[in-house]
Amino acid sequence: MTDHSAFARVDLDWAFDRYEALRSRLPQAAFSGTPRKVEDLSAVFDRYDGFVLDAFGVLNVGETAIPGAVERIAQMRAAGKRVVVLTNGASYPRASALAKYARLGFDFTPDEVVASRDLAAAALAGQGNRLWAAITAAGATFDDLPTRITALDTDPALLARAEGFLFLGSEGWTPQRQAALKAALSARPRPVVVANPDIVAPREDGLTLEPGHFAHDLPGFGTPMAPEFHGKPFGGAFDAALARLGDLPRERVAMVGDTLHTDVLGGRAAGLGTVLIAAHGLFKGLDPAPYIARSGIVPDVIATTT
Repeated sequence: MTDHSAFARVDLDWAFDRYEALRSRLPQAAFSGTPRKVEDLSAVFDRYDGFVLDAFGVLNVGETAIPGAVERIAQMRAAGKRVVVLTNGASYPRASALAKYARLGFDFTPDEVVASRDLAAAALAGQGNRLWAAITAAGATFDDLPTRITALDTDPALLARAEGFLFLGSEGWTPQRQAALKAALSARPRPVVVANPDIVAPREDGLTLEPGHFAHDLPGFGTPMAPEFHGKPFGGAFDAALARLGDLPRERVAMVGDTLHTDVLGGRAAGLGTVLIAAHGLFKGLDPAPYIARSGIVPDVIATTT
């Protein structure tokens, strides 16, 4: 299991307020109307020809598949729908994500998974042969990434020596490490590439703090050294997902996720339809309506489950 024990779990109200505080740094979009409420995604097969699926809160929560999700993907395929998974999970290579989905019973092909780690890798490929210090799970490997990368936890001297920082995952991250990184960047500004913009992620026992939360606390915003984000809700992630779906019109594609500020806001800003899954992930056991009203981020559809 992933270790996020250095920081306490947070709740939805904390996560919502954090996202709202960062709203000006997120994509902008206009919303209107009232969401259509349905039981599951089969109710909108007539409305959409393609589905961009978040992973956590839509396909799985932690290491557990959401009940009915495997069968729903099979129904999509039988109905001729195109599917792609768009995940901000970046601690491990995409091959590991594919193996996890297969272990949970899903049949996604490599072309049907877009991982924010891959988007960050493409950005790194254009930045020369810098030495990057990676923040990620202990024991992680970087063979799939196109430059020199060393895990920060194996060499604390990288705080001063590294030419850039790559934020892949928050596993094992501590307040002391965060303070040390902030101090190092204040003393010597350097690029920070964030491969997981999520503020929180749903686990079996609550919401964990993710790289996006820590990256937004770093110095450099408003300067050329501001952290660079790859993944939802930022547009490049949706462009990559749409490229896998072929020539479908954007309005016939739905972004399906469990968050307002990542999935619904990002999807609408990219010109997609949006479906909020309410029974799992961020809104598990809670009514999303007050949060929709407070934020003004309005999904086209609210589905109880996948």
